[in-house]
Amino acid sequence: MNQGILIAFEGIDGTGKSTQLPQLAAYLRSLGLEVIETREPTTGVYGQEIRSLFQNRQRVTRERELELFLLDRRQHVEECILPALVQGKIVLTDRYYFSTAAYQGAAGCDPAEIFVRNSFAPEPDLVLLLVMSADESIARIRDLRGETLNDFEQRDQLEKVAALFASFPHGCIVRIPAARPMMEVQSSIREAVLQLLENKGVECAG
Repeated sequence: MNQGILIAFEGIDGTGKSTQLPQLAAYLRSLGLEVIETREPTTGVYGQEIRSLFQNRQRVTRERELELFLLDRRQHVEECILPALVQGKIVLTDRYYFSTAAYQGAAGCDPAEIFVRNSFAPEPDLVLLLVMSADESIARIRDLRGETLNDFEQRDQLEKVAALFASFPHGCIVRIPAARPMMEVQSSIREAVLQLLENKGVECAG
């Protein structure tokens, strides 16, 4: 593989991104491919500041919140994503700039402007958008994780975010129904990824 491949997992909270991504990574490694697993917000200084907002989102302005996501992503791109792509690796990221457009868009920012402000970030080859209703998402967060909803996970917020995700017209997006059993979802994910690899001329072992 002469150039790397960037695949982003997107969707509202509770859709199973953090479960499905490592499953895909293990599968791709079994095919002899080099894979990097990463996520946003990162563990860097800006990512940590973003995570502190989960329980008190009101302590910064919406513009500052958006700025933190942009700063975190710029660092993520420069230190992780681009070096891996240059080395010909497959990068799987749990959230990317589509989440920023959806979540900060739902908070009142202009999604179109957010996409423009993320023009420094490489466009993903594939966006796996895990689709699920807000009610199903909240049930998973509460019942399966046993967690209390944070400031980004409130019902009205998730409904707005889901509507924005549904509105994005980008050709790199493949929508995956996520309320099904885990391995059915994974099967659909692998099908989309294998089609991408075939289109890219990537040879897999086995």
